[in-house]
Amino acid sequence: MSDALINGVSGAGGGIIAQLITYPLQTVNTRQQTERDPSKSVDRDGTLKQMCRVVKHEGWGRLYGGLTPSLVGTATSQGVYYYFYQIFRDRAEDAALAQLRNGIGDGSVGMLQSLVVAALAGSLNVLLTNPIWVIVTRMQTHKKTKKTPDCKVQSSVPNDVIQNVVVEPPPYGTIDVMQELYGEAGFLGFWKGVVPTLIMVCNPSIQFMLYEAMLKKIKRKRASNTKGAEGLTASEIFLLGAVAKLGATVVTYPLNVVKSRLQAKQGLHMDKRHQYEGTYDAITKMIKYEGLSGFYKGMGTKIVQSVLAAAVLFMVKEELVRMARLMLTRKLSLSKGVRSKQSR
Repeated sequence: MSDALINGVSGAGGGIIAQLITYPLQTVNTRQQTERDPSKSVDRDGTLKQMCRVVKHEGWGRLYGGLTPSLVGTATSQGVYYYFYQIFRDRAEDAALAQLRNGIGDGSVGMLQSLVVAALAGSLNVLLTNPIWVIVTRMQTHKKTKKTPDCKVQSSVPNDVIQNVVVEPPPYGTIDVMQELYGEAGFLGFWKGVVPTLIMVCNPSIQFMLYEAMLKKIKRKRASNTKGAEGLTASEIFLLGAVAKLGATVVTYPLNVVKSRLQAKQGLHMDKRHQYEGTYDAITKMIKYEGLSGFYKGMGTKIVQSVLAAAVLFMVKEELVRMARLMLTRKLSLSKGVRSKQSR
């Protein structure tokens, strides 16, 4: 098994576990980001109160709306990202060693090269997985509301009974969202928000640049030449991942809000001020009608969710990589032992 494949599979596993742990926070945050009414302060009540409100009025299931496509998206996204990241990283390391042989540099990958590597892997990931995240955003922002029966049906029913009768809305699943998206904008509807998402590639790029820089400093202090995060404890990797993600989230959060606004459903009954034709239109209308504060709605929730998710992902991913390499090493040593015995 190649090192890139090990990192890809491990990244997918780590992403799934992190997603399961932090998904309710992600749902609440997406709703906060897509709240278009400037008179409503989504941060005033706090994340826990908003979660309780969703549970009270819509049930526990709404906190996990879109979980299935989200898990598929996470596994695919993290797998694709880490697979290509490792391929590009290996090539960058080979280039750095080649320069060292020519008397240039110290043989290590610098921060700029790390940024480029992460950006290339992130761009491929966005183009391949954006349709999944559009579906997830739609399902997270879909609010479950009860409706009264049709007046024609209830004409013979006493008024006091009518007032107590409610009809559950039809289910809103993955197929429903796909049909809705295709009906709105055709095949290109699945790539709504792709422009700010591509720009947001700088988020994981900044994250990995910070992570690799901090990892490099720690290994240098310990005079370690091990590969990757080998030699570090799980708690150290957890903290490195958290700090790296915190820095990246603060810088790129406004783009995240714009992306969510574009991907969320825009009803025909909605005020024209809150309907967006594209990235530029969304940014200008948000500045005009909501001010700069509109770009930071739900930021507190996002910091908690993304930092916790990234820290768990890094920790689990590195542990899985370590286990996979250990198993491969043992397998190779066993096979060599069998061959040496057969040759005697």
